[in-house]
Amino acid sequence: MALEERKGNNINNNNIMQNIILENREKLSISGVLDVLSFDDQIVILETELGLLTIKGENLRINKLSLDTTEVVIDGEVYNLGYSEKDSIQKSNGGFFNKIFK
Repeated sequence: MALEERKGNNINNNNIMQNIILENREKLSISGVLDVLSFDDQIVILETELGLLTIKGENLRINKLSLDTTEVVIDGEVYNLGYSEKDSIQKSNGGFFNKIFK
């Protein structure tokens, strides 16, 4: 399935909208955030409406957190953004954090 088809299906079927804006790899603004699961200066793990989002970098800090408006702003040097499906994490035997620290 093409990316445009998947994106269209998600928005039409679930009315889910998420925006990610990365400015100069130093300021990351994310909407559609449900919860902050873990954070330190090198990794931030967010639960979003589209799955778990992992942000990796250096000197990461959460500058703004509003779960009422589902917005998060992260400052620092961003190296990597990665999604994983919520369903696949819940179905795993050892849990999410066991997979990270294997």
